[in-house]
Amino acid sequence: MMKYIKTKKWILAAIAVCTLGASCTDLEETVYSQILAEETVFTADDLNLIVATPYANMRGIYWEWEGLFDVYEESSDLYVTPRRTNIGWGAQYILMHQHTWGPGTSHIESLWFRSYRAINNANKAILQLEQLEGEGVDNYIAEMKALRALCYYILYDNFRNIPLVTQFDVPEGFLPEQASNQEVYDFIIQELTDAMPLLSQENSGATYGRFTYWGAKMTLAKMYLNSEVYIGTPRWDDALAEVQDIIDSGLFSMASDFSDIFAIENENLPETIYAIPFDQINASGSYLAYKALLGSSRATFDLSGSPWGGSAAIPQFIDTYDEDDQRLEDTWIGGPQFTSSGDPLLLNPDDPDSQLDYINYIKNVNEADDADGYRFVRYEIGAGDVGTTSNDVPFFRYTDALMIKAECLLRTGFADQAAEIVTDVRQRAFKDTDPSKAVVTGAELMQGSVYQYGVQEDGVITNLEGGDDIEYGRFLDELAWEFVGEHHRKQDLIRFGVYTTKSWFSHTPNGDYREIFPIPLSQMETNPNLTQNPGY
Repeated sequence: MMKYIKTKKWILAAIAVCTLGASCTDLEETVYSQILAEETVFTADDLNLIVATPYANMRGIYWEWEGLFDVYEESSDLYVTPRRTNIGWGAQYILMHQHTWGPGTSHIESLWFRSYRAINNANKAILQLEQLEGEGVDNYIAEMKALRALCYYILYDNFRNIPLVTQFDVPEGFLPEQASNQEVYDFIIQELTDAMPLLSQENSGATYGRFTYWGAKMTLAKMYLNSEVYIGTPRWDDALAEVQDIIDSGLFSMASDFSDIFAIENENLPETIYAIPFDQINASGSYLAYKALLGSSRATFDLSGSPWGGSAAIPQFIDTYDEDDQRLEDTWIGGPQFTSSGDPLLLNPDDPDSQLDYINYIKNVNEADDADGYRFVRYEIGAGDVGTTSNDVPFFRYTDALMIKAECLLRTGFADQAAEIVTDVRQRAFKDTDPSKAVVTGAELMQGSVYQYGVQEDGVITNLEGGDDIEYGRFLDELAWEFVGEHHRKQDLIRFGVYTTKSWFSHTPNGDYREIFPIPLSQMETNPNLTQNPGY
């Protein structure tokens, strides 16, 4: 089994020379594609540089403007970016909230482009690696194929019928054809399965930020977990088998404190299965704090720049939390605000009554005052951050594997065993408040959701739908409390039958076809081989 020889420092050093602009798609300075294998003498550093660009592209997929975080959270029942009194940007986020997007919506265009950018660069890396010989080359090829499969999983989850392009050296004028839903599903599973024997099974600083055997297993688990949605065939036992291998490996465990997972220095935690590394200097792109906080909050966190102030929690979701659940405070900032020195944070220095107060209220998606809504602060905010932070993204983490196991058990008739796992997860959230509240029973997990669904206008739910009718709704609530802001919610809502059936805040159901996005307009206009998804 190959052993990677560098730590996170390698990834940051490699992608520092390959920013997310146009230069990131060009590795021609060292033309490996033109080097004959028998003439090549290479080091591990050469291999690392070849695979650096696809890894750098993962940052763009996730947190470049209108990235994966926005796609999964802004279209859900947890998070919203309303039109605010003194903030002019955000119209595209209202489209996401109300499920009125179209083929030209920027979130959809961006997700497609950035995912295929990473796939294209993975294909290029594979081509370059295939022309080399020596120890470890096959492992690197497998790694790139597995990372490419992860990108295809992201595309498949959102678009379904997509082109499968596995070569970089395509003929001039090449226009890919769409594969069928089943073909894409089978391709992703086969690619991961074939790659896994050559992927590293370590979990150490040497493999941190790399797509390993365990990342591949998590991707397979996600494919199987959502298989009934994808192809109409449930595969709960297969999903359970994949995460059980992760659990049985003994290489991973839950972090003792929830906040550690999202700290600025959060690399190499035992909870992380696959991370996307970020660094304020060498691997920037994480702007989340600035998107959420009001400009005045710079005095709370001693920020060098001024936040833009748009995104917030949907009030109905905040109302679902138990007051003793520490994840509420670890995830959201609300109430009267203070400067870093502890003084009241005044919006007007001459008015002692003008203290900034984030309230759990938003009038509606088109009319929000600047301070309306709790703000997302799950990722630690560091003093002096200017537009980007150094927190790594725990794309797959051990608690997710545990909750996949719990869901599979719940759905196959083992509710009490599922409850034991959920209780273990909840213990971290209640250990310093009221540990007795961590305990949940199988019968409770089979109940409906506590979320009060329905359109909420001016703080009042005008057409109460409730969540009692959602099968396993209480488990869906557990997923929200644990994973809000972690690119889960869109997928989870679809799997539990809520995404296109329930109302929340200013959103009402807008057609079952909204479970998948349209093929982007730019692609439809330039490639006659593509057929638009139904409903669009």
